[in-house]
Amino acid sequence: TDFIFYNQLKSSCGSGEHTGDNLTDAGEGDDEAIKVDLSRVPADVQKIAFTVTIHEADQRKQNFGQVGNAYIRIVNADTSAEITRYDLAEDASTETAMIFGELYRHSGEWRFTAVGQGYAGGLKAMCNQYGINI
Repeated sequence: TDFIFYNQLKSSCGSGEHTGDNLTDAGEGDDEAIKVDLSRVPADVQKIAFTVTIHEADQRKQNFGQVGNAYIRIVNADTSAEITRYDLAEDASTETAMIFGELYRHSGEWRFTAVGQGYAGGLKAMCNQYGINI
């Protein structure tokens, strides 16, 4: 299991990179990006989950119901063409962690599925979904 986040910007195998946190919400376009080179993902990796959490959500009294225009999209790095997009519904009133989507291997090909699963228990509850104890 490998985590890519604001405190560890690259995967141990070098296939994934977080381009950094936008803490101000300023500017146009995507606030944050995760780059994945699927050709470098180790063969034993079957799934890549794209998740988002609200840092210190309980202390700050924040949840995803307060976040507008949140989305995940897959973009071809060579052409900048948007391949698919999933917009998060604004009815996540208590959730502080979300699985936005997953890339998974199917018959030797990578596929994407939108998930939209929220967790009121934050990062810990979400990690438990994958059998990860933090």
